[in-house]
Parts: sequence; C-alpha cells; structure tokens
Amino acid sequence: MKINWKVRIKNPLWWAQIAAALVLPVLAYFGLAWEDMTSWGALRDVFLRAVQNPVVLLAAAASVFNAVTDPTTAGVGDSRRALEYKTPNRDE
Repeated sequence: MKINWKVRIKNPLWWAQIAAALVLPVLAYFGLAWEDMTSWGALRDVFLRAVQNPVVLLAAAASVFNAVTDPTTAGVGDSRRALEYKTPNRDE
C-alpha cells in the first residue's frame, strides 16, 4: 500500500476528513450532537466510553480507512501520478 503521506498531511481537507471520521461515529453511536459537548469533562467522558467500546472503535477505523483510500484507483494505495505529487494537486 503506497500512499503519498507527505502530500496528504499538507492538505487541510484531508485533516477535516480524518477528524470527521473519528468524531462522527462516536457521536452517532452515543446519540449525541455537537451541542451535547458543552465541557471538556463531557468530551473526556465520551472519549473514554468510545475507546472502551469495540463497536465504536471498528466504526471509527472503517471511517478512517475510507478517508485514507483513493476511490479513483484500484486497490488501497495512491496512483503512480499521485505518488509523484509534492503538494496537493489543484485543477485550474
């Protein structure tokens, strides 16, 4: 699995995808919304419950996997062209 990690970490959209992939399954499983996270203590409690729950961990792992894979290529890795990028590609 060859992935151009150097370029991905430079892309803010990729970071947003990873954050959503980790947070949204947790909120969905526990039936919560952003409005429920009103304190650091509440956030900590939900995080501790999430890491102790195999279903939540598997859902988050599947979401991260989906954020990492490139659906435009066969397999899991990046295309040869994407592996050569030095910065995120911009179609202009």
